[in-house]
Amino acid sequence: MEKASPETQPLTSPKEPSDCAEEGDCASNGLLRKEDRPALPLVKETDRVAFGQADKGPASPISNGFSGAQSPSSFNAAGGNEGTPSVTPVAMTTLTTNTNTTTTSILCVVDGQQQLMALGERETWGKKMDFLLSVIGYAVDLGNVWRFPYICYQNGGGAFLLPYTIMAIFGGIPLFYMELALGQYHRNGCISIWRKICPIFKGIGYAICIIAFYIASYYNTIMAWALYYLISSFTDELPWTSCTNAWNTKNCTNYFSNRSITWTAGSISPAEEFYTRHVLQVHRAKGLDDLGGISWQLTLCLLFIFTIVYFSIWKGVKTSGKVVWVTATFPYIILFILLIRGATLPGAWRGVLYYLKPDWQRLLATEVWVDAAAQIFFSLGPGFGVLLAFASYNKFHNNCYQDALVTSAVNCMTSFISGFVIFTVLGYMAEMRNEDVSEVAKDTGPSLLFITYAEAIANMPASTFFAIIFFLMLITLGLDSTFAGLEGVITAVLDEFPHVWSKRREIFVLGFIAICFMGALSTLTFGGAYVVKLFEEYATGPALIAVVFLESVAVSWFYGVGQFSRDVKEMLGFSPGWYWRICWVAISPIFLLFIIFSFMSSVPDLRLFDYTYPYWTMVLGYCIGTSSFICIPAYMVYRLATTPGTLKERILKSITPETGTEIPFGDIHMNAV
Repeated sequence: MEKASPETQPLTSPKEPSDCAEEGDCASNGLLRKEDRPALPLVKETDRVAFGQADKGPASPISNGFSGAQSPSSFNAAGGNEGTPSVTPVAMTTLTTNTNTTTTSILCVVDGQQQLMALGERETWGKKMDFLLSVIGYAVDLGNVWRFPYICYQNGGGAFLLPYTIMAIFGGIPLFYMELALGQYHRNGCISIWRKICPIFKGIGYAICIIAFYIASYYNTIMAWALYYLISSFTDELPWTSCTNAWNTKNCTNYFSNRSITWTAGSISPAEEFYTRHVLQVHRAKGLDDLGGISWQLTLCLLFIFTIVYFSIWKGVKTSGKVVWVTATFPYIILFILLIRGATLPGAWRGVLYYLKPDWQRLLATEVWVDAAAQIFFSLGPGFGVLLAFASYNKFHNNCYQDALVTSAVNCMTSFISGFVIFTVLGYMAEMRNEDVSEVAKDTGPSLLFITYAEAIANMPASTFFAIIFFLMLITLGLDSTFAGLEGVITAVLDEFPHVWSKRREIFVLGFIAICFMGALSTLTFGGAYVVKLFEEYATGPALIAVVFLESVAVSWFYGVGQFSRDVKEMLGFSPGWYWRICWVAISPIFLLFIIFSFMSSVPDLRLFDYTYPYWTMVLGYCIGTSSFICIPAYMVYRLATTPGTLKERILKSITPETGTEIPFGDIHMNAV
């Protein structure tokens, strides 16, 4: 792009002229920038372009004071570079006003549609449903199927729904709505968006990208396990139904085939041995200090998963938006089939009763509220950069408020219904073992799916069919979240470095997926399950919550909740109510601090199968988590060190938005110079 010239040539336009005679004429569209310089002459009346008016209030008291500031570098085709101004022929109207002996020039700039197309307009979703299904597919993942049911019955059954709902209303949904609105208004990924909000917090974007890489390094391995199960299901008799296989031990007990066998404390089901000794092969690893070799079978499965991911997202949201019509809807069809099948099993009522029977005394325990807050936060998924990326491809006036409510409700209802799918089967298992449901429901996390549920499926009529559709469901649930997580990073990098990658998206996506595959090799070893658990508990969770806390503070207190509310009004035509503002300013940050302090005060002792994690592994986990979060203070130091001026001037410049946002108005786009 060429640098802006001191003189601006008028753009001849056939449109009717319109004087920017009132400050509100321009302010209504958020296109004002005050400059302390002599006023420029008015252009000819025939060269001015008309645009509408709207009411825009004064700056919020909770703001950095730059309510409508735009800069010369506000627009470029793919998100732009810092300090790289863009220029197009514009029509300019200048109004001179006097404020404390200074002359203020209010510049109203209209970029024609032809100029916008010449620069390259930002890609948008093909259909509104593409966006909704992508967000739903991202929010509804494997955790909805295994984590919510377990946490629910562990924390008081039906009584847990009360803290879960409260935390969703006052914590999760406001953060979800905030990210959708930010992404849609500023139309940038999680790195470059901070130039338009509060530049000193730009390290948040880099931290999010590192966290996304860590998640991609272990989350897709779980899908590789599911793919291995899927391939193994194409047999007349599922391989985890008998104790006569090469991987079975003498403790293997198949109580389904022989009802005279008694289940004892030392008994191991064939499904558990298939999972631990054949798929994972954890018996060949001593622990995190000796992970053993790499499983070539799981490596091929993961390679296949990443191949599907690449060809689904390599072209952008135009292609991934079509793929999610299958991957986001298919799990609901399977959940409905499994729910009907589970409800017809003997003993299903025992599982449902255990799932929902309220224990109101549990609500007095702090950990119940912590689990509720953590569950809704990780379920809705603010802070991963995904919502910012997806919303940035929306049309400017899309109703993201309605989208936030709909997708949040769908996500929470899916978690609740998944509990019935899981616990009807657990009740059936308890009936077959002649045990209490609490004894059967000891497995948590992936083990709940790959051991308990797989075993129940294996002993149903038409077991092969149900096994195939169940593991297909797990794969599609995981694929949606992987599409979203990687797209969050891809959008961030392409928007931050458009001059390098905007025309080379396919190459960048291929390279990034290759790096994620290499990073996942440690999870493909015989002790890979131990690595997955470590990453899940320590390396991503605490760091991500801390990142989102700083994000909410930066938006609400530095950018200003008042300015953010006016941004929302520009898009939707109405301002967020006091409920949303209070949540953004106070309740949501407190909600996140509550989770952080609770986690730090009671660090869990990790254990998986028969392996207890030594202390040094916890330190390692925290170091991995810190490696992402450290980007935030590191960038703050770098920013202050490289900004000229006194310390006060550096701080003020660092918390002042550098660039503005192009605002579409009908068939034209506006931005300030």
